[in-house]
Amino acid sequence: MPDDTPDPTPEREPGPAGDAPGPTPGRRPEQDPEQDPEQDPARDRLRVAFTRPSSRQAVVGVLLAVLGFAFVVQVRDTAANDTYAGVRESDLIQVLNGLTGTAERARREVDRLETRRDDLQDENSARAAALDEAEQRVRTLNIIAGLVPVSGQGLRVTITESTSRVSVGSLLDTVQELRTAGAEAMEFNDEIRLGADSSFQASVGGIELDDRLLEPPYVLDVIGDPHVLRTALTFSSGPLESLENDGATVQVEEPETVEVTSVRDARRPEYAEIDEGQ
Repeated sequence: MPDDTPDPTPEREPGPAGDAPGPTPGRRPEQDPEQDPEQDPARDRLRVAFTRPSSRQAVVGVLLAVLGFAFVVQVRDTAANDTYAGVRESDLIQVLNGLTGTAERARREVDRLETRRDDLQDENSARAAALDEAEQRVRTLNIIAGLVPVSGQGLRVTITESTSRVSVGSLLDTVQELRTAGAEAMEFNDEIRLGADSSFQASVGGIELDDRLLEPPYVLDVIGDPHVLRTALTFSSGPLESLENDGATVQVEEPETVEVTSVRDARRPEYAEIDEGQ
């Protein structure tokens, strides 16, 4: 009698032609022996770029660094200049008013200082002018009083006795006419300076001038306008004619420069005083 019990192991049906047999359950697929899991082309290129960069990559890196530095500087500068960014408008107006007031006070102070400077300059100018005028007056008075040596244009008059002695009156008239003609300084024989209080007296052997003996020939040096002085000597019946009538020979010269070197002693007035009210 035949056994109808089925075979417990089923038979596999053949698949389509050419299909590869599938993996057996519970078995890992076999790896490709030619592929290395540690070799990644992208990772290799990145590593080479960092370790051995090309010239183009180096240039790009430098440009990026410069741009980054410029950005940081700009941000810091903007933060430094943003002092009043969070200030209210009313506060800004107060700040502006304060600055305006300070500028106005500074301008007024500058104006005041400039005015003071101008006043000081005017005072200094006036003081300098007064001082110059005083010094000029002192120089003039010293020359007139015969206290300082002087030189300038003028005449030299030489009076030589020939037949008789020259009278005191003729010498005194000569001096007075020259003073009237504008003589500024006169000197006899290079040693005696004439002054406003000079006196003439007859003496043995000559003429006594200011208590000093003056012997002939009498040489009179006169500083002033030569033409005016000569006219004062040579007019009709003038000093030149009077001296010649005394028997003297008169020679008038006009040197290039007349020097009067002698000086008079300053005398302190005994009675006259300065009038403070004038």
